[in-house]
Amino acid sequence: MGMAVGAALKKIAVALLTDRKVLKTIGMTLLVLAIAVIMPLFAFLALLNGTIELDVGMLQQQIMANLSAEDRAMLEGIESTMEEIRTAFKDAGMPERVGEAQAVYIMALYDHSRQPGFVSRLLSCFSDDQSDQQLVNAINREFGSGITVEEYSNVVSNIRSAYIDLEDYYDPTKKNNLDLVQWAKEADAAGWGYVLGTYGQVLSRSMFEAKLAQYPDEIEPYKDFILSNWVGKRTADCIGLIKGYCWYNPDSDTIGYATNGMPDISTEQIYSWATQKGSMSNMPEVPGIILWKQGHVGIYIGGGYVIEALGTRYGVIRRSVSSGGWSGWLMLPCIEYVDASAQQ
Repeated sequence: MGMAVGAALKKIAVALLTDRKVLKTIGMTLLVLAIAVIMPLFAFLALLNGTIELDVGMLQQQIMANLSAEDRAMLEGIESTMEEIRTAFKDAGMPERVGEAQAVYIMALYDHSRQPGFVSRLLSCFSDDQSDQQLVNAINREFGSGITVEEYSNVVSNIRSAYIDLEDYYDPTKKNNLDLVQWAKEADAAGWGYVLGTYGQVLSRSMFEAKLAQYPDEIEPYKDFILSNWVGKRTADCIGLIKGYCWYNPDSDTIGYATNGMPDISTEQIYSWATQKGSMSNMPEVPGIILWKQGHVGIYIGGGYVIEALGTRYGVIRRSVSSGGWSGWLMLPCIEYVDASAQQ
């Protein structure tokens, strides 16, 4: 079974398995296959209630061992179509829409995928700067489907927030400033939330309860807001946005703890830890340097802009450096700083 199954379908797994309405729109055989191939069952259950742990490896082996020849053929077809969608959207200059298109395929258009020209027809429904409503209308007209904008927006919101796309990274195998910038840009584009003490994980209800117990005074006033807006999405606090990148393992798609040379330090400690640093008056034009002020940090992305996890009601945002009241800058000792021209 090819790598494309895991890489492509993973984008939609969180959405499919956390939305009970969507579960009703997809055949159970396809759902079981998706779970078996792309997502440990414990993650499915944890995202629903955050309480159950299972022997995932054994369960997946049992599922895969009992797949019929027909089911395996289905998986091969899914893999082929997913890759065809990816290629078509990249060739059309819309690589950022690949996840949405693949989600639509699985969510509502699987039965149409055997028709001639399916991927081209799907591609024709997408255009730049369209709203979710406009896209849903175009898809329903083209395929006679019955997707609602509410269902679609909910699925895509989870995809955009939860999936880590390494496609445009400079070198995922080595921690570097260019990929730190890409990490921050993805977090901003996906609308990551802010919860104190988190560092890029998908926020489950159980994780929220743990953080509430850890920081009751800081989180309790925002409890309802967090439960309404950030559960099911990736969240980070300001330094957690930086730690998340440093602790992220692309091979397993997991965020560890205090790994890759990045200790679990506070905003106050990070400035002292850095050996290359200075005041804003001599800030270098180096994407991926960290901007610092008392109690807060952000990631400089170049061109006079910084991305930061600003606060509970803001989440991860992009704004001009001049609006932040920054005191200084620093370079992280645990990553390599590569000239931005290397990414060209």
